Formats: sequence, C-alpha cells, structure tokens
Amino acid sequence: MIQTFIEYKDILLEGFFVTLYMTFSSAAFSYLLGLPLGVLLTVTGKNGIAENQKFYTGLSWVVNIGRSVPFVILIMALTPFARLLVGKSIGPNAAIVSLVVAATPFVARLIEGHLTEVDSGVVEAAVCMGATKWQIVYKVLLSEAFPAIIRGFSLTAITLIGYSAIAGTVGAGGLGDIAIRYGYHRMASDVMWVTLVILVIIVAVIQGILGLTAQQIDKKNKT
Repeated sequence: MIQTFIEYKDILLEGFFVTLYMTFSSAAFSYLLGLPLGVLLTVTGKNGIAENQKFYTGLSWVVNIGRSVPFVILIMALTPFARLLVGKSIGPNAAIVSLVVAATPFVARLIEGHLTEVDSGVVEAAVCMGATKWQIVYKVLLSEAFPAIIRGFSLTAITLIGYSAIAGTVGAGGLGDIAIRYGYHRMASDVMWVTLVILVIIVAVIQGILGLTAQQIDKKNKT
C-alpha cells in the first residue's frame, strides 16, 4: 500500500485537496442557507417564539422532500442548474451545487434539533426581561446551542465527504474519482484501499478537531 501511495502520490494529493475543497465549500454554503431555515423551523414550530403552524408545516414539507431525494439522483437532476450557475456540468464547482442542495435540508434539521434542545427556562427568562425575538434567537438560542452547532458542522462535513466521493464517480474529481478511474476500472484494489484510508483519516481529523473545539467552547460557557 505504501508503494501504491508513492506511485500515485501526485494524483492522490490533487484528489485530497479537491475533496477538501468540495467538502468545506459546500459545508459553508449549506450552513449559510440551512442555519436561517433551521431558525425559522424552530421559532415558528410548536411553542416557538413566533409560532405559526401553517408556515412551519409548509417549510417542514419542503425540507423533508429535500432530504428524501437520493444524492445520486439529485446530482444528475441538477446538472442543468449547475451548468447555469458555474458554466460546467462536471468538475468540483459543479458538484458543489449539488452538494449544497443535498446538505442544506440536512443542516436545517440539525439546527432545529440543536435549538429546540435549549432549556425553555432560559428563553422564558429572556422574554420576561423584555428581549426582542431577534435577541432571543441570537443571544439565547444560538449562543446556548453553539457547541452543538459546531458538532453538527462536523457531522455535516463528514456526510459531505461521503457525498463528494459519490460525486467523484460522475466527473467531479477528488478521491472518489481516483478510486473509480485508477482503482475500479483498472482493477487496482490497492489504489481503492489507499483512497479509503485517506478518506478515513480526513474524517477522523475533522471529527477530532471540531469535537475538541466544541468541548472547549462548552467548558467556557459553563465557567
């Protein structure tokens, strides 16, 4: 396996950085879109600070539908949309479009789950003190749930690594593309194993760093 890594090191290094680019770019955009959606689901849901069951039900259906579409089908269906946005239907930038669409509903549900776990007594105390709805969202809900949101980002990034590997099989590049082109098609199982080991290491590092970060933030909040 070491010999395989040395032989394909340039290709693997390029695939490594392409995978990281797709993962973290799509994770960032997914949170930019999914965070406000998660907040809306929380505040308009049952016992929310701006409860609106009709709005919540409609938005919840949209999010559920987005989560239910298999990624392989989604990336194919979004090919024209990706070409419209980035000018290409293949490559990492085109894949990011599909990755963001796939991950945004996932992030929205994660955020909703984190925010609904915030102690209702803290929210009630903020209301009694005359805090506005925006202040409750920003200074109470998001602040209290921040360590959990960091852990959720870790989970999202790990999920997107798997999705990026799938995207690599249809021309997105990255480690998934290397595993298929240089491993599967050439029947070189060593290449597939090397890419798998690299993906596992990436997942472990992301989980470790973000988990430790969330733990440190949690400790600071409690002191």
